[in-house]
Amino acid sequence: MRIALIGYGKMGKTIEKLAKDKGHTIVYKSTADWSEGDLNTADVVIEFSTPTAATENIKMCFDKNIPVVCGTTGWLNKYEEITKDCKDKNGALLYASNFSLGVNILFHVNKVLAKIMENFPEYQIQIEETHHTEKIDAPSGTAISLANDIVPFRGKTKWTLDKEKEDSIPIYAYRESEVRGTHTITYRSQIDTLSIKHEAHSRQGFAMGAILAAEWLKDKKGVFTMNDILQLK
Repeated sequence: MRIALIGYGKMGKTIEKLAKDKGHTIVYKSTADWSEGDLNTADVVIEFSTPTAATENIKMCFDKNIPVVCGTTGWLNKYEEITKDCKDKNGALLYASNFSLGVNILFHVNKVLAKIMENFPEYQIQIEETHHTEKIDAPSGTAISLANDIVPFRGKTKWTLDKEKEDSIPIYAYRESEVRGTHTITYRSQIDTLSIKHEAHSRQGFAMGAILAAEWLKDKKGVFTMNDILQLK
């Protein structure tokens, strides 16, 4: 498979190495001010850029009729616009706030647990996420996804960053050096505490998930998520 990498930072370079190890060819790679190769020859694009650049990159892929796997977070205020553009242009998009297989299993478990805990309002809930100091957005897209999946079951309307409010689920974001990504959902009562947690040990889990998504998305049309790949309902 011929893969284009839009966004060639640490994640892009990890994807490049693992994709080549699997027998794929990198035909194009780019940053904000540099590019190499021919994007038009790609079977699929893997996009890990910045929140400000992601939407234009995705639209460009639709215009070129190239399926795009996007892992950039921080742009979801334009998600409806992008998915409409994808459908209008008969394109293909698979977005995930996190491509780690373990995290996507966590998403599923989080929904199941939220449904169970709906019957126990005495438990106070919070989400904590810790990432490396180079991560631009806070909270992480993964933490936002986790919170949004809990909101319907807790009588809340939204999430808030680093504070507790009556109508919201608090997300506490921390930035530390050499942390790949840790997410913890905690339910706490006067009697006990229940937590579920995912801790990444390297970028390889995210990179392998993105490559798996690219392999799956090739030759498809429509808007998809990791649930479609993992068949999690």
